[in-house]
Amino acid sequence: MRKQSAGFLFILPWLIGLVLFTLAPMIAAVYISLTDWTIVGEANFIGFDNYTHLFQSEEFYKSLWVTVRYALLAIPLIIATSLAISVMLDKGHKGVGIFRVVYYMPAIVSGVAVAIVFKWILDPNFGLINSILTFFNIKGPDWLYDPDWVLPSYLIMAVWGAGGSILTYLAALKDIPQDLYGAAMIDGAGTLQKVRFITVPMMTPIIFYNLIIGIIGAFRKFTDAYVLGGAGKEGNFIMVYLYEQAFNHYNMGYATALAWVLFAIILTLTIIVNATKKYWVHT
Repeated sequence: MRKQSAGFLFILPWLIGLVLFTLAPMIAAVYISLTDWTIVGEANFIGFDNYTHLFQSEEFYKSLWVTVRYALLAIPLIIATSLAISVMLDKGHKGVGIFRVVYYMPAIVSGVAVAIVFKWILDPNFGLINSILTFFNIKGPDWLYDPDWVLPSYLIMAVWGAGGSILTYLAALKDIPQDLYGAAMIDGAGTLQKVRFITVPMMTPIIFYNLIIGIIGAFRKFTDAYVLGGAGKEGNFIMVYLYEQAFNHYNMGYATALAWVLFAIILTLTIIVNATKKYWVHT
């Protein structure tokens, strides 16, 4: 009994933090989503009117489509790119440690700083990419100012910041038994065959983990999208739309309802992906 009491005392600070900073705000958010609270005024209970208005809003569906389209392209692109880079970095070539640091550094840089850097890189007149294209007599696009090029711009930034995924893949690669590669080599398997039939199947648990994290990250994309803006509504991700409703229009009740809908979408997608893992994740 004394040991149990001591253990409870050790976790008591965490429990207090959980109640005060997680459970209590979540309960308050449920109530706020059912009110017309505007931050500065009183909160009047209006039931499910915020949710009704939300599902009738064209702006909501537009921002959701922008986010879904980005997620469908960015998530597999990041997974494939980071996995390929991690396989190359795992070879143990001279100076590979430097490349590991270089690839991981974007993952720890502030999102605002990244957005400002890419605002210069993607500038249609003086940007780095268009300057390189001009050298080859190619007229570069308007990137963030052309609706057709907004999504490719964000995909470039997403791939550039995939360093966090690379680290998890590198750690998982160390756990693959080298005997499997030796046996495959004896059977005459080439590099691509070993990657396809050994590396990728053995890495599926980490791919599954990064897929879940990717879904959450894609639907919560905000910082660079808010700083850069994008071409009109083509860069209006659902988190940007939520922020605008909350802090530009002061529709805090409506914004909180939007946050709960976003939570439900992410939770549903996570459950669906988790249900499919028995068909493709090797344990």
